[in-house]
Amino acid sequence: MAEARQEFPIEQQLRKDIQEAQRARDQVRLDTLRMALGAIHNLEVARTDRKHPEFGQPLTGADCLRVLEQEVKKRQQAIPYYKQGGRSDLAEKEQRESDILQAYLQASQLSDDDLRAVVARLIDEHGREFRRVGIWISRGDCHAPSIGRRIRELHIE
Repeated sequence: MAEARQEFPIEQQLRKDIQEAQRARDQVRLDTLRMALGAIHNLEVARTDRKHPEFGQPLTGADCLRVLEQEVKKRQQAIPYYKQGGRSDLAEKEQRESDILQAYLQASQLSDDDLRAVVARLIDEHGREFRRVGIWISRGDCHAPSIGRRIRELHIE
């Protein structure tokens, strides 16, 4: 039998918030958090398939954040279609779900000061060329995806 892996802080927070949403009887929040936890689990299960490009690789905290980003992106892309189709009720629901998930992504972001320190350290180590700094950050120094624009702004300073 396979060993149980350690849960990431984001998963623990999702589980805790699911319980709070159950107690508060907040169905939209509950459904959204369950969906997010399910999406993380689906990625983990997908990596057990030999055909999956990331077969056998363990799940990381950055993967969990990437899954949440994908879910937010799905909702942001669906909102205009719902509005175009005259379904403002579904557009509002998607917006609320997106806002709920966005809170978890914002909590995982580094502060500007921390990000400046990481960028400064990488510039000292690898030179001022943005591509090289971006590559080292994407390899996991920050553990927070989708911060490229912020890095670019700080790199220019």
